[in-house]
Amino acid sequence: MKKYVVELEPTAPFHFDASLHKPDHFPSADNAWAPGTRWQTMRWQGLPLGLKFENRGTVDQPAIRLSVWAEESLDAAFLDGLTAEIVYRCNLDLDLSDFYDRFADDTQLGPVIDRWRGLRPAAFSSLYEYLLIAIVLQNATVRRSVQMMQALLETHGTALVYDGRTLHCFWEPQALAGVTEDDLRQLKVGYRARTIRRVTDAFTGGTPSTGAMDELVLREVPLETQRKNLLALYGVGPASVGYILFDMFHHWGELSHVSPWEQRIYSKLFLDRDPDDPTPVEELLHLLDARFGEWKMMAVHYLWEDLFWQRVHQPVDWLEALIRL
Repeated sequence: MKKYVVELEPTAPFHFDASLHKPDHFPSADNAWAPGTRWQTMRWQGLPLGLKFENRGTVDQPAIRLSVWAEESLDAAFLDGLTAEIVYRCNLDLDLSDFYDRFADDTQLGPVIDRWRGLRPAAFSSLYEYLLIAIVLQNATVRRSVQMMQALLETHGTALVYDGRTLHCFWEPQALAGVTEDDLRQLKVGYRARTIRRVTDAFTGGTPSTGAMDELVLREVPLETQRKNLLALYGVGPASVGYILFDMFHHWGELSHVSPWEQRIYSKLFLDRDPDDPTPVEELLHLLDARFGEWKMMAVHYLWEDLFWQRVHQPVDWLEALIRL
């Protein structure tokens, strides 16, 4: 494979590991991480790519070395487009100064900001790929989701061998053109086979009235139009849409739905309440809006990531029962 190197300069402050590794995400064969390094596959303009992000700076003087492996030769225009997309997906140009100024003195959030100053939300997937991940997470334990995603990647993805690793790259929607629901069920994804098939169809053809789903077009329309289009997808509910609006379309205050699993964690996290006797959802939403306003989902992201980074170093007993990896 051919290798290319690009130097990236995120805005300061930037916390490399906390931004480019999310310990709350379930393990998937498209990426790997070690302190200071992330390996990630990515399909861009139809090409499967192997990426390696390396920390070459500090929180206050950030720098990233991005290595790109490809089977084909890549020109400068391709690399410029790829770089711009990575900057967008990983929020490398995000300014969080207002968020920090407003909540530096918050008794709960302030110390977390101090610990993780420069942490950014990041989504490495395309919208289509993100939806597939959301589908395998539906009504399943983490272990079950890992098994389903592994089967899908091994069957329909592309294996890439680079930098001494073998990782799998997601497929394009068009690659499933001849794949039936029954074919997908053979991978033991259950009822999700229909959802995968219908969501894929939405990206390849859509309907005469709506046309195919286009991620880049969606980025440019208002929030409620994004929400409406996403909710129109077969089998995609408000929980998945909420994640997408935050992670992929960068609405930092988007928090209008709380799943039962999150309800239990939020109850413990914000009110120190027994997860088995959670606070009503409406009460949680009111609390978070009152405390954090237009930054409420960013605040949740910081506290959530802090919790799961704690778990990296030492089990969190009450949380382990809710994860079941």
